[in-house]
Amino acid sequence: MKYKFVILGLLLSLTMSAQGAGKIRTQSMPDSLVFNRSLFPLSPYQHNKTDPLVFDSLNCRYLGNWPFTSSYTVAYDASRNIAFCASGGGVYILNLATPSNPVIVSEAIHTRAIVYGLFYLNNRLYIAAGDAGLEIWDVTNASAPAKLGYFDTEGNTKDVYVSGSYAYLADGPTGMRIINVSNPSQPAEIGYYLTDAFAWAIYISGSYAYLADDWYGLRVINVSNPTTPFQTGYYDTPGCANDVYVSGSFAYVADDWAGLRIINVSNPSSPHQVGYYDTPGNSCGVYVSGSYAYVADDWAGLRIINISTPSSLYEVGFYYTPGYAFAVQVSGTNAYLADDWGGLRIINIANPALPYEIGSFYTPGYALGVYVAGSYAYLANNWAGLRIINISNPALAYEVSYYDTPGYACAVHVAGNYAYVADDLAGLYIINIANPASPFLTGSYDTPGYATGVFVSGAYAYVADYYSGLRIIDVSNPAAPAEVGYYDTEEAWSVFVSGSYAYVADGWAGLRIINISNPSASYEVGYYDTPGSARGVCVVGNYAYIADGYFGLEVYDVSNPATPVLVGAYDTPGYCWYVNVSGQYAYVADDWAGLRIINISNPSAPAEIGHYNTPGYARKVFASGTYAYVADNHAGLQIYQGPLAGIEEPDLTQNKLHNKFEIFPNPAKSVVCIRGLQSEQKVRIYDIAGNIVKSVKLNKESNHLSLDLLENGIYFIQVGDEIVKQKLVILR
Repeated sequence: MKYKFVILGLLLSLTMSAQGAGKIRTQSMPDSLVFNRSLFPLSPYQHNKTDPLVFDSLNCRYLGNWPFTSSYTVAYDASRNIAFCASGGGVYILNLATPSNPVIVSEAIHTRAIVYGLFYLNNRLYIAAGDAGLEIWDVTNASAPAKLGYFDTEGNTKDVYVSGSYAYLADGPTGMRIINVSNPSQPAEIGYYLTDAFAWAIYISGSYAYLADDWYGLRVINVSNPTTPFQTGYYDTPGCANDVYVSGSFAYVADDWAGLRIINVSNPSSPHQVGYYDTPGNSCGVYVSGSYAYVADDWAGLRIINISTPSSLYEVGFYYTPGYAFAVQVSGTNAYLADDWGGLRIINIANPALPYEIGSFYTPGYALGVYVAGSYAYLANNWAGLRIINISNPALAYEVSYYDTPGYACAVHVAGNYAYVADDLAGLYIINIANPASPFLTGSYDTPGYATGVFVSGAYAYVADYYSGLRIIDVSNPAAPAEVGYYDTEEAWSVFVSGSYAYVADGWAGLRIINISNPSASYEVGYYDTPGSARGVCVVGNYAYIADGYFGLEVYDVSNPATPVLVGAYDTPGYCWYVNVSGQYAYVADDWAGLRIINISNPSAPAEIGHYNTPGYARKVFASGTYAYVADNHAGLQIYQGPLAGIEEPDLTQNKLHNKFEIFPNPAKSVVCIRGLQSEQKVRIYDIAGNIVKSVKLNKESNHLSLDLLENGIYFIQVGDEIVKQKLVILR
C-alpha cells in the first residue's frame, strides 16, 4: 500500500452532520486532532533477524490479536484465482473462482502492525507490515499459510518488491532497505539508502529501484550492487509521490493531488516528465497493463487512463467505488481494488470505457469498543456492526460470526444472552448471542441522538446518547425495548451504573451523577467539571475513574454523590479515551500512546506501572484479571497481559518510588553496568513472564553483569528490595 492515509484513530465514530444517508469515513469534532505516530530515529543500525519485535512496552506483554479492519492493498494469484486482501494488520486469503461470491479460505495471517504492501511470488507472500517490518509467509496451502520469517526494520515498512534473492523495502522515514531473503527463515539486511523524504512505494526494473518518495517525488537508485546502492537520478514531481509502476522507458507515478505523472527514465541519471493526467481525486496507486494506466484515485475510485501516447493522456473510463481506492492490481480482464472500508472490489475492465463491478468483499471496520464474556470478545466495529471473536487462545483469535448493524457501532455491553450495541445514529441494538456463531437481532430502539455508550443493569439499558444525554431503556422484554426516562446532559460519551446512580462522562461538561432510583424521574445529584473532555468512566467502590482526554486519568471520591471530590490524577502521554478497572489497576485506552496500566491502590497517588504502545489508536479497553483487550481502531483487537505475573508491583503508599540505580548501556549486548550501588546488593533479572532468569550479587566496585546466556528480548532488573523495576532490552 502506497497511500499516505491519515489514521482515523482520533476521529469519532459518529455522524455529527445532518447527512444521515450513507456511511461516511471522516466525522471529526473540534477537539479531535490527528497525530502521526512517532518515527524511529534514522539509523543504519542493522537488526539481527532473531530480535523480537520490540514495540515500546513496560511490565506488559503481547498475547495475540484479531487485527482485521480496512483494506489498503491487494495481491492476486491468477493461477489459483486467489486474492490476498490486506485488512488492517491481517490478510484474508479469498477464493475468487466465482468473482461474484468471494469465499474466505483463510484468515490465519495476523501481523503485529498494519499491512500496507503485498508482493506475491512463487507461493510466497511478502508483507510490508508497517512498524512490524517485513514478514514472509508460505501460502502454498492457501487454507493453512505458514509464517517463514520476518525482519523488523528501523522504519515503517510501506511497500515491498521482490527480485531475485532480495526484497526491496520502501521503509518510510528510513528510505530503502535491501533484505536478503534467499533463506526466508533468516532474512538479513545487506544494504540501504536513506532518502530525503518518506519512502512510500518501490518498483524494481533491471538494475534500478524506483522509489515514490513523497514530496521529493521519484528517486532512481542503482542497486546493481545491493550492498552499496546509490542514487542515479531523481525527478521532483509537483505533488506527493505515493506509488510508482515502471514499464519500458517510463515510470508512472501516482502523485496524490497532482494525479498521474509519466516520467521518462530511459536515461536513469536524467529522468524527465513527458506527460500527465490530473485525476479528479488523490492518486494513491497505479498499475499499468497494455495501453492503460489504472489509477486508484481515493474518493474518485478507479480511473482508466489511455497512455498509448505518453505526451497526450486522456481518460477512457472510470468506476466510483463505495470506499476510498488506495491500491489496484490488474489481471486479465479484471482490476482488483483495495478500497479502505469498501474492502476488495473486483471490476471488469474488458471494455475500459465501460468498467463495472462483478464482485466485492467487505472487510471489517474500525474497532471502537470491546466487551469480553467467556471465550468471546464482542467488538463494536463501527460501520461493520458487531463482530464476535473467539479468544480462547489469544494467539490464535478468530472470528466466529458477526451482525451488521445499520449504524456505526461505537460501544457494546453483554448481559446474559444479549449484546447491547450503541449504534450511533441508529440508537440501541439488541443482538441475541446465545449461540455466538449465529447472532440475530432481537430488538432495537432509535434514540433521539447518537448512541455512543451503553451500560446494562437489571432490566434497563442506560445509553449515552451524545447531545441527547442519558436515555434509560427498559429491556425487560428485549424484543420490545422502550424508553422510560432520560436526563438531558450536554455531551454524553459513556455511562457507568453503580447502585442508584448513573455516572456519565459528559465531554466538556465533565462528570455528571444522575439518580436513577426512579428511572422515569431521574435527576442530577452532583457533578464535577473536569479540566478536559470526559470520554470514559468506571466506578469501583467510592471512586469514579474518568478518562479525561488530554488530561489523562482522574480519580474522584463519590462517597457523597452530591459533592464529588478530586483526589488524584495521572496525566497519561496520549489522549485518554476510556478506562476500565480490574483489581488495583486502571487500564487506560490512551489513543496514540496505546495501553497504560495505572496502579490505583492509593487513589490519591495513581502511578503508571506498565504500558504497551499498540500498533493502532487505543479507543476502548476491557480488563479481566491481568488481561487487557484493546479496541485499537484501525488495528482491530489487540490482547495483552499486564502487569506481568511474578514481578511484585510497587507499594504506592510508600515514599520509596524513585530509581536509585541506573542501567548502562540500554539496549545492551553482552554486558550491562549497574550504576548507583552504594553497598553489596542482590541483582535479579526477570523475563517478560515474570521468571527470575539471573540473580547475582554486585557492589560499587564490581557492578558489571554478564548477559551472555540470555536471549535477545525485554527484561526487568531489580536491585535489592528496590520497588521500581527498570526495563532492560538485550539487542545484539
